[in-house]
Amino acid sequence: MAKPVQRILCHGVTGSGKSTLARELGSILHYPVHLVDDEFGWLPGWVQRDVTEQKALAVAAAAAPVWVFDSAYGPYRRDIVERSDLVICLDYPRAISLFRLLLRTVKRIMRRELVCNGNIETWKRTVGKESILLWHFKSFAAKRRSMLELENRLGTDRVKRFVRPRDTKRWLAELAASQQGIDS
Repeated sequence: MAKPVQRILCHGVTGSGKSTLARELGSILHYPVHLVDDEFGWLPGWVQRDVTEQKALAVAAAAAPVWVFDSAYGPYRRDIVERSDLVICLDYPRAISLFRLLLRTVKRIMRRELVCNGNIETWKRTVGKESILLWHFKSFAAKRRSMLELENRLGTDRVKRFVRPRDTKRWLAELAASQQGIDS
């Protein structure tokens, strides 16, 4: 009998939709969702939490029997991967993730949405040295490599790598349909 999937890590490039996917999974499965930027990464005033503290908080959350993480920063990614039953990789082309990131960033700036533990994205931040857009370009290739490495190391039973959003949506719809019988 296959082990039930109770711990899920979403992994992908910046802007690919990891947080959205994590929230959808949490809703379908009724699992707690950990949004790492809000919960572990950033403090008010765009102060990044100490890496040691981030790791301690993330590892403590990952000790729970059931969860969905929307990501895992490099210093503790291996810890979260090792505890995961399933790693979902959103390995979309740059055009898709960059478009999503641009759209999200502009909406957040225009609406003055609170993000990352009460912070607000600004035009200045978006074009400055702390730019999320710049981070997308700096980290894109390495994140794509890490998804392939995870798939090769852990196998396709533990890693689902999606290269098109419609495949991810189809898989989510199948998961939701399968849960309806369980939830009834």
